[in-house]
Amino acid sequence: MKNKIILIILGIILFLILSIIICYNFLLARVANDDEVIYFNIESGTSTREVVKDLKRADLIKSEYAVLFYIKIHHINIQAGTYELSRSMSSKEIFNKFNLGDISEDTINLTFVEGKRLLEYVKLIANNFSYSEDEIINVLNDSEYLKELINKYWFLTEEILQSDIYYPLEGYLYPDTYNFYKTATIQEIIETMLDNLDVKLTAIKDDILNSGYSVHELLSMASIVDLEGNTYEDRKTISQVIHSRLNYNMSLGMDVTTYYAAQVEIGAAVDYNMINKYNTRDTSGNMNGKLPIGPICNPSLESIEASLYPSDTSYLYFFADVYGNVHFATTLAEHNANINKYKW
Repeated sequence: MKNKIILIILGIILFLILSIIICYNFLLARVANDDEVIYFNIESGTSTREVVKDLKRADLIKSEYAVLFYIKIHHINIQAGTYELSRSMSSKEIFNKFNLGDISEDTINLTFVEGKRLLEYVKLIANNFSYSEDEIINVLNDSEYLKELINKYWFLTEEILQSDIYYPLEGYLYPDTYNFYKTATIQEIIETMLDNLDVKLTAIKDDILNSGYSVHELLSMASIVDLEGNTYEDRKTISQVIHSRLNYNMSLGMDVTTYYAAQVEIGAAVDYNMINKYNTRDTSGNMNGKLPIGPICNPSLESIEASLYPSDTSYLYFFADVYGNVHFATTLAEHNANINKYKW
C-alpha cells in the first residue's frame, strides 16, 4: 500500500513536470502562422523587461513571464539594433537573433558621441546617407519645420528661434547609438534623436520644471559641464560653480564657450574678449550673470543631471590641468595658485 502511494505521488509529480514543460514550450512557440516581416527596433540602453514588454505589445510573443525565464536560464545577451521578425517565429528564434545581433541589412547603425557639436553629427549623417551636409543643415534651420517640432515636443520652445543662435537644435540631438532604416528621411533621423531626449527628460520633468531654469538654459549649462568635466562628481561641482556665478551676477568665464562662439576647435587661437552671446569670457559685462544664448554641444544625460543637481559646495573657480584633473577654489587667489601649481 505504501509503495502504491509513493508511485501515485511520483506519477502526479511527473505529470505536473510534464505539464509545466508542455505549457512552457507552448508559451515560447510562435504566436501565429504569419510570415509578414515586422521591423522591431531595440535602442541602446533599453532594459530587458522593456524589450519583452514591447514584444508583447507587438504581439510577437505569447507570455512575458515565460520569455523572461527563458532569457535568464539561457543567459541571453540582447543587442541593440533593428531586427526583421515575424509572428511565425518562436520566442527562441527571436532571442537567438537578439543574442547574435542579427540585425536587418536594411538599417544603418550610427553612434553619436556625447559632447560633440551639431555640425559633427551632420557630417556623420551625410557620410552614411545620400544627403549632403547642406541639405541636412537646411532642414535643421527650416523655421516652419522647427515650429512643428516645438508644437510636438514639450521641451522645445521659442528660445531655439532666437536670431543669434547658430543652430536651433544644438544640444537637443541626444547622443546615443541608433539604428535607422537606410531609407530614413532627414526629419525621421532628427525626430528619432528628439524622441530619445524626450524619454530622458520626461523622467526628470518635474525637477526640471521646478528648477527655476528653462530646458534650454539647463541644456546650455549641461553642454558646458559636459566639455569641462570628465567625471560625474567633477561635473556636479562645475555645475555648482556655474550656479553660484549666475547667482552672484558674475561672468561664467568658460573658455569652451569662446571656442564655440568663434566656431573653432577647442584650443585654437581665439579672441577671448569677442562680443558674442555665446562667449561667457567677454569682459565688457554684457554676459555677467548669463548663460550662453544656447547649448554649445550635445550633452549626455549625466551632464544634464549634474546641471540639475549640482554638488553642495561653495566654489567659484575651477581649473583643469593637462591630465583632465579639475582643481576647485573659493577665492581668486586660491584659483591663481592652482593654475601656477598645475598648469604644466
